[in-house]
Amino acid sequence: MNMHNDPNAARKEWLSLLAKSPAADVKRYWNELALSLDFIDLRAPEIGGVMVRGRAGAVGAAFNLGEMTVTRASVKLTRGEVGHGYVQGRDKVHAQTAALIDAAMQTDHAEQVEAKILNPLRTEMAAKKSARAAKAASTKVDFFTMVRGED
Repeated sequence: MNMHNDPNAARKEWLSLLAKSPAADVKRYWNELALSLDFIDLRAPEIGGVMVRGRAGAVGAAFNLGEMTVTRASVKLTRGEVGHGYVQGRDKVHAQTAALIDAAMQTDHAEQVEAKILNPLRTEMAAKKSARAAKAASTKVDFFTMVRGED
């Protein structure tokens, strides 16, 4: 996905990708890239909860569906870039790694991070989505109506 024309849309997309990708994959790709970035924690990884809201049929009145555990972290590179990471669950390393990747995407390492971390994560996400769609399609039942000729 090339969203370089709108930096906010591009950032939203990669933050979403990092949040939805398996923690093990995010950590592995980050470690394989082996970027050495000096940073401080603006917000050390912390666990909290958010209220999830829903709508019946996407048009009804909003209602509280329930709470979900999230972990967030914010880092600041010594160069000045700030990165944020929000992930579902209680994985502090995943949240901090996502924040570091977000910060790295704002540096001159962005192309490298895109190629070695974000693109492989997108490929894996697309493959999982395709597999899910194929599995759902295999359970699809086609109903048809037979018309009897009763004249």
